[in-house]
Amino acid sequence: MLLHPVGGSIEHLQRISNMIMITHSLAILSIPFCIIGFWGLAKQLNAGSWLSLTAFITLTTGLFAVMLAAAVNGLALPLFLHNYTEVSPEQLNVIKPIVKYNVALNHAFDLIFTGASCLAAILWSLAIIRTKKLPVWLGWAGIAIAALAIVAMTGGFVFTDLTGFRIFMAGFGCWMILIIFVLHTMPAER
Repeated sequence: MLLHPVGGSIEHLQRISNMIMITHSLAILSIPFCIIGFWGLAKQLNAGSWLSLTAFITLTTGLFAVMLAAAVNGLALPLFLHNYTEVSPEQLNVIKPIVKYNVALNHAFDLIFTGASCLAAILWSLAIIRTKKLPVWLGWAGIAIAALAIVAMTGGFVFTDLTGFRIFMAGFGCWMILIIFVLHTMPAER
C-alpha cells in the first residue's frame, strides 16, 4: 500500500499507468504467498476445526476479491485508458462514466475484502482464545481490531478510499505481523 499510486484526472492516470500496473501486479503476485501464510496459521490453530477452516476460506475469498480489485483498477483501467491518449472533450465525457464505474467495482471488491478480513480475524481470534495454541491476548487483539473496523464502517468511515484502505491494512497487517512474530518465536513441536 505504500507504493500505491494516488489517482487523479484521466490525464494523470495515463501518465502514471506504468507505475499503476507495476504496483498492482506486485500486489496480485503476493496473494498466493499470503494464502500460504494464512494456511499455516489455520494449520497451527487446527485446520480441521470449524473456526480455523472457516476463517481460512473466508479470508481466501476476501483475497480473491482484492485480487479482482487490483486487476480492475491496476491493470484493466490503465490498459483501457491507454487507448484514449488523444481524445476530444466529447470523448472524454464518454470515458468519465466508465472510469467511475471502474471505481465503483474497485470499491465493491475492497468492501468484500474488508468484511471477509474482519470475519476471518474474529474467527481466528476465537480459535486462538479457545485452543490457547497462541497467546490469548492475540485473540482479544484480533477481535478488538475487527470490531473497531466494523464499528468504524457502520459509523460511516470509508475504508474504500486509499487512505481508509491504508488504515485498515495497517491495523490488520500489524495484527498479522504480531501473529507471525509469535509463531516464529514459539518452540517447534516435536
